[in-house]
Amino acid sequence: MNRRTLLKALGLPVIAATGALGWVTAARSKNRYYDGPVSDHFDGVRFFTPGQPQDKGLLELARWRLGGGRKDWPESFPSPFRDKPPAEVPGVRSALIGHASFLIQVAGLNILTDPVFSERASPVSFAGPTRVNPPGIAFDDLPPIHVVLITHNHYDHLDTETLGRLWQRFRPKFVAPLGNDAVIRAEHPEIPVETRDWGGSVDLGRGVTAHLEPAYHWSARGINDRRMALWCAYVLTTPAGTIYHIGDTGFGDGKIFHAVRERFGKPRLAHLPIGAYEPRWFMKPQHMNPKDAVKVLTIIEAEQALGHHWGTFRLTDEGVEEPLQELAAALQTAEIPGERFRALRPGEVWEAPHSFG
Repeated sequence: MNRRTLLKALGLPVIAATGALGWVTAARSKNRYYDGPVSDHFDGVRFFTPGQPQDKGLLELARWRLGGGRKDWPESFPSPFRDKPPAEVPGVRSALIGHASFLIQVAGLNILTDPVFSERASPVSFAGPTRVNPPGIAFDDLPPIHVVLITHNHYDHLDTETLGRLWQRFRPKFVAPLGNDAVIRAEHPEIPVETRDWGGSVDLGRGVTAHLEPAYHWSARGINDRRMALWCAYVLTTPAGTIYHIGDTGFGDGKIFHAVRERFGKPRLAHLPIGAYEPRWFMKPQHMNPKDAVKVLTIIEAEQALGHHWGTFRLTDEGVEEPLQELAAALQTAEIPGERFRALRPGEVWEAPHSFG
């Protein structure tokens, strides 16, 4: 069996949807997205996370995809919620659109994270993970969008079709880590994208600043671009408090979370991923499970956490409701009230009063 046939047997559309094809490619001598100086997390061709595992090989990928243990998902998992957000809010409002797509409303700004409104998280329209619930906010119900934040280029986070629609309607500011501007420009050369390295920041206006912080993850769009674009988490410093948004990350040694706590203080709100984590032996370096997410909450001491990255696209082996159940168990063990860390469904909203103190 050649590599092409093996990849097809492993489930090529699902693998491509999360960028996992990058695990099985040969070395490439030139970066197609980014040309910049060598740093402590860029070797001149690929980005990496110092001290953390980087890539798995084809045999490990085959062990996962052919090893069984994948739980069934329903064809439809509708959310009971549907949000029609106001044009702006005086305090902080966060609504889950689905997966890692949030609408954050703060200080008069409307900010989208990793917006995916397409039916599939895939490089093709005819195959790949299909959403089992519609977006919790209909595209036509979006308020004026001022900013779009992209964490990384996997297909369940960077949806070029949606980005094009947003540009045509709202002309928002796009912010992304290094190299992701090239990914977006390949489909939409008209869209300007402000890129930053880890530790960089972008002034979003109205007293809000987006800070790009490390995450334990990686990137790829196809078979030969593994880790050629950077990935990140965001810290938003705002007049209504600090918001910490993580698209994807493993827990690793936990140092990045301690660093956020030390630099920015206790967040008012944290968006923490709780899904796409099984099998653990394969996913642990790049995806937290609910128990890991609770550990992050205790480190950063956020006043409120919202769980996402579950229940919309089936990417890994756990059942559709397992993240919800495991989060409840982890919170009980840690003696943390369930209301402090809510696993949101699409269209569900958390809102803080204007009188932040």
